[in-house]
Amino acid sequence: MTLNKVVVCGVGLIGGSFALALRAAGIARQIVGVGRTAASLDEALACGAIDQAATDWAEALADADLVFLAVPVGQMASVFSAMAPHLSAKTVITDGGSTKADVVAAARLALGGKVAQFVPGHPIAGAEKSGVSAAKADLFQQKRVVLTPLAENAPAQIARVENVWQACGAQVSALTAEAHDRVFAAVSHLPHFLAFALVHEFAQRPDADQLFGFAAGGFRDFTRIASSHPDMWRDICLANRPALLSELDDYMAELMHAKVLLASADAVGLHDFFATARTRRNAWLASLLPAGEE
Repeated sequence: MTLNKVVVCGVGLIGGSFALALRAAGIARQIVGVGRTAASLDEALACGAIDQAATDWAEALADADLVFLAVPVGQMASVFSAMAPHLSAKTVITDGGSTKADVVAAARLALGGKVAQFVPGHPIAGAEKSGVSAAKADLFQQKRVVLTPLAENAPAQIARVENVWQACGAQVSALTAEAHDRVFAAVSHLPHFLAFALVHEFAQRPDADQLFGFAAGGFRDFTRIASSHPDMWRDICLANRPALLSELDDYMAELMHAKVLLASADAVGLHDFFATARTRRNAWLASLLPAGEE
């Protein structure tokens, strides 16, 4: 499969890595970047992520085979509205948003009958650093990409997006938008929320400098994702607020259970609590290894 023209809107970590992965796979003849600032586009040009920077959607979308939206979910509605008048029937749109139900709703509202050209997606890859300077061509290798296709999508449109991600080295699976948001509220949005909260709580203490001065590997590992972009995570948390609130309720109940075990000096209970978590995490880690590796 070869695409004549791919448009990447938001050439940061995810968008830039997508562009570099396409270039490494040799399946895009031309990659055009669209962004809010000239500086970010200039940087994307300089590092070879894109071939051209477009100044408006009419120019960018002319003869485009595929558009990848790598912008914060809070910006999706305005991007869809700006694109809509210039979309030709041949162009397929996909995205990298970390929430899906809200993005689908925004697409339906802005694109109208053209929503059939939108195949929602979410690459499960990233890093705490942002910007195209952090982008790398192998970011999606052996990573999962979840598609949440619409009833209106033609099989060929879904296949185009699936084939592109597979060319980037990703493993593609599918969920409904609602199932996606429920699952990722638990395994992604909640951990980020907790990491931000812990660092924020420490930062407010009078002895914050002393605490951070003695913090080492465990604190670093637990809070790594608190270095993620605050604008992006604000938008994600607000977009998936009901599911995230439900996960927070469950987590707070579990914390209270753990607190009771500690307060009552329940050594057996604490051991079983820790052992259950350790066993399940180790089994999960083992499942991530390629066959034959230990």
